[in-house]
Amino acid sequence: MEFGEKLTALMDSAERRIEPAVRRIERTIDRNQWKVIAAFQKHKVSDYHFAGSTGYGYNDRGREVLDLVYADALGAEAALVRPHFASGTHTIGTALFGVLRPGDHLLYITGRPYDTLHKVIGKPGDGTGSLQDFGIAYSEVALTESGEPDWAGIAAALQPNTKVIGIQRSRGYDWRPSFTVAQIGEMVRFVKEARPDAIVFVDNCYGEFTEAEEPTAAGADLIAGSLIKNPGGGIAPSGGYIAGRRDLVELAAYRMTAPGIGGEVGAMLGATRAMYQGLFLAPHLVGQALKGAAFAAAVFEELGFISHPRWDDPRTDLIQAIRFTSAQHLITFVQGIQRAAAVDAHVVPEPWDMPGYEHPVIMAAGTFIQGGSLELSADAPIREPYIAYMQGGLTYSHCKLGVMTALQHMETAGLI
Repeated sequence: MEFGEKLTALMDSAERRIEPAVRRIERTIDRNQWKVIAAFQKHKVSDYHFAGSTGYGYNDRGREVLDLVYADALGAEAALVRPHFASGTHTIGTALFGVLRPGDHLLYITGRPYDTLHKVIGKPGDGTGSLQDFGIAYSEVALTESGEPDWAGIAAALQPNTKVIGIQRSRGYDWRPSFTVAQIGEMVRFVKEARPDAIVFVDNCYGEFTEAEEPTAAGADLIAGSLIKNPGGGIAPSGGYIAGRRDLVELAAYRMTAPGIGGEVGAMLGATRAMYQGLFLAPHLVGQALKGAAFAAAVFEELGFISHPRWDDPRTDLIQAIRFTSAQHLITFVQGIQRAAAVDAHVVPEPWDMPGYEHPVIMAAGTFIQGGSLELSADAPIREPYIAYMQGGLTYSHCKLGVMTALQHMETAGLI
């Protein structure tokens, strides 16, 4: 595909600029790939582990070993990995409901969480079965203007019944830095000094394998994420994982099924092989997406737009935020990303009222797995400031094609 002399020169310039960042990303790919392979080898994964199960799924050895492999790959005592989790929000909700009880207090210390969690948290007496409907108190501490934790605010917000400290690793739909594992470690140390028995929970969505370690290595008690994001490797058809302390994972398993049953049942619905293979591929594919994000940042920075993170910043999640100056810029960019898809490239995304979101959302999602955020996609709420959130890309070449097609679409519309 040809993009014209101006855009081709811009592409070549951006690729030269990001060479140091690409080398750093490749080193992280190696460390995480070797770590995942070591977990497979430790638990003697064989082809018979890929067999499916039906009904109750009793004695499904493939499912049991998958939990063990995930736990080791994520640096956790235990893990619960299932195709039955419908989304990251479902997985996170299961983890929180599993460890919280009526009268407990949940405190998020990274500001307001991702939009789809607002209904999970809910309001007292809302009748929806939300956390607050079950008598679980909730509060949050906003980040500082620079996007850092408000240490004094956190200390003041801790209550005698504070049981779970919530941390969102990714920026979500906010113009703030995503948190590195080292920064999460600082938060863990701070709250544990004040409240040693508090459970630190990390929403790890978009962050897996972007660094050499996961938040569990920094002291997080429980983490959760979606398999249609990073760890599913673009192959897992659905699902999520919860990992961390063994007792807490067990409580989450009781919420997933029923007390006394937990993770002992659950037919894998033919997804086992894909979940193993997706985890194997995940470190490499996450690296491809990170290279694409660095490329996108370099290109748009050269055109005068503001990107977050910048092309040479350390990366701790897949998301590349780009700030535009109008809703039309934003919509045209997202539609351009869709044009580069292998699936549904002919579809023109338009803003719509998406369930769980408070503003109309436009979403480019030409993916093999519906909603698969490790695949190249872009979305944004239509609200000021007009920020597009691009993520994923199973190959670096596809990332480049997406960015260049979006630029061409914007150029044709007279927006650059």
